[in-house]
Amino acid sequence: MRWEGNRESENVEDRRGQGGGGGRPVFGGRSIGIGTIVIALVGGWVLGVNPLTLLGMLSGGGPVAIEQPQAPAQRPPADDQMAKFVSTVLADTEDVWRKQFAEAGGQYRDPTLVLFRGATRTACGQGQAAMGPFYCPADQKVYIDLGFYETLKNRLGAPGEFAQAYVIAHEVGHHVQNLLGITSKMDQMRQRMSEVQYNGMSVRLELQADCFAGV
Repeated sequence: MRWEGNRESENVEDRRGQGGGGGRPVFGGRSIGIGTIVIALVGGWVLGVNPLTLLGMLSGGGPVAIEQPQAPAQRPPADDQMAKFVSTVLADTEDVWRKQFAEAGGQYRDPTLVLFRGATRTACGQGQAAMGPFYCPADQKVYIDLGFYETLKNRLGAPGEFAQAYVIAHEVGHHVQNLLGITSKMDQMRQRMSEVQYNGMSVRLELQADCFAGV
């Protein structure tokens, strides 16, 4: 990919020097245990669904925005090549979606990309690196532990910068779904569907995010 020298996004928050914070993940107003997390991780891998979505289902409700103390946001170091790469990819998605929304008579709201290590607090509960990259609609942020790229290369057989860029674009696709009201419609439909039906819709939601990544 040719990306060096292109615009970098200002909407990148570096939490890699911070601790992940204690406590148990909270979804739907309830704390959940490690067993539930394991089920969500395995189910997410099998179904291709964001584990946070499954965690919301398993806890009996969707993610709930919760106030969490957090250190002041930091910008990535200027000499961090991988941070420069993801910042450039994020900027590219901003340019594309701003144009698409403007042409449709709307206004795009940029998401924030959060870099973290191991674990971090989010408005959707405690985020874990084991979940892979994810989007939290409650705070409109994309979260990624850059160590995932090593997993992508060594375990999933998808090396290279294009695959890495796709990961960011896919999670931004979930942000677009949130802005368009698709995510909230899914939450409303949950009460009228069986678990099997809702899982099927969740897979379609992931495929649509793939489509948006292609844009």
